Order: sequence, then C-alpha cells, then structure tokens
Amino acid sequence: MHIPESLQDLANSEAVQFLKRPKTIARSFAGVFSLIVFSSLLTDGYQNKTNSSQLHCVLNSNSAGCSFAVGAGLLAFLSCLAFLALDAHEGRTTSSRFKTAFQLLDFILAALWAGIWFVGFCFLANQWQHSLPRQFLLGSSSVKAAITFAFFSILVWIFQAYLALQDLRNDAPVPYKRSLDDGGVVVTSLSPLSATSPVNTPTTGPHSLSYTSSALSPHLTTPKAPRLTMMPDT
Repeated sequence: MHIPESLQDLANSEAVQFLKRPKTIARSFAGVFSLIVFSSLLTDGYQNKTNSSQLHCVLNSNSAGCSFAVGAGLLAFLSCLAFLALDAHEGRTTSSRFKTAFQLLDFILAALWAGIWFVGFCFLANQWQHSLPRQFLLGSSSVKAAITFAFFSILVWIFQAYLALQDLRNDAPVPYKRSLDDGGVVVTSLSPLSATSPVNTPTTGPHSLSYTSSALSPHLTTPKAPRLTMMPDT
C-alpha cells in the first residue's frame, strides 16, 4: 500500500512528532483523568438525602471530600494544560538554564501531584467506605469513577516524574570525564597535528646526537657539557 507523499509529510511534521512524545501522552492522560475526577463530583457529588432537600456530599456527607476532589482535579487539569503549552515552546528556546529550571520544576510538581493524588485516593476511598448504603439516590457511580481515576492519576504522575528525571540526567552538562585507569582527567576532544604545525625535529650532524624523545618533549633534553681541548706548547 502506497502512502501519499502528503500523508508522509504530515506524519513527519513537528506537531505530530510532538504529540507522539511520551511526555505529551502522559500529560494528556493526566489531564483527562483530572477532568473526570472533578467533573464527576462536581455534577453528581452533591445530592440530597431521601428525607431532606438539603444538598450533602455523597462521601459520608463530608463536604471536604468533594471539595478536595473538585479542587485538586481542576488544578491538576490546568497544570497539565500549562505544561503542554510550555513543552511546545521548549524546543524553541536556546537557553540551557531555562531548560534546566523547567525540567527541575516539572520533576518537583510531578512528584508533588503524585503525592497529592495518593493522599486524595486514600481519603476518598476511606470516606466512601464509611458512607451509609442507599443514603443518596444518585451519585454512587460518579464517586466510584472519581476514586478509580484518582488512583490512575497516581501512576501517570509518577511516570511524569520519571520522565522529568530522565531529562535532567540526559541534559545535565558534564564538564569532564574521569578515567577508569588512573583517575585522571580525560580530554574528550583533541585537535590533530597538522602538517604545517611546527615540530621540534632534531638535526643530525657530525658532532651532534639525535634523541627521539626531543621531538616529543624538547624541555626534557639534557644539555651538553662543554668539551675541553688541549693546546700544544709553543
């Protein structure tokens, strides 16, 4: 099957390559999971009891549980959108300090959100476990969806922290490398000797000695002692 050239150009375009990045996919999943968490409890999280018309949170009538899930889900969703926008402009920046600071911030926030969603998952599951059965007419399916995707959010934010840590390790500047033999500093780039570069070549003559080491290190040659000559008596 022959693929048209236009589709090949589309597949090789910068936008498609950006969407295929693991970091972009992870952020997209994290944003979708956060959207499900806060939208589920925002729409069906507050219900009235069978004997009252007042709205209560379906999580054990604890409004802190619904407020936490809605607030954390909304902030995580906005965070994913902001980092997606920054990822799109990251390749256009040439400052290494900005990239390092951005990757460090990405790692810190990803680890922080993983911890927040872990606490949120435990809190939501605990409140739902202590909720009375059939106390509310609706909202049970929304709570289960929020708890499930809160758990998935832990995994996806841990994966984002891992990707950010890998970027920090790969882009960290390495000024030199240590030798494994003697612990000395190994020069990674050496300029080759050119034919026109001056080399201290030894000259040979009837009264001179040539040393092969003088071409390598002219400062290590031993100076010649002056010779004494005997003058005949007149």
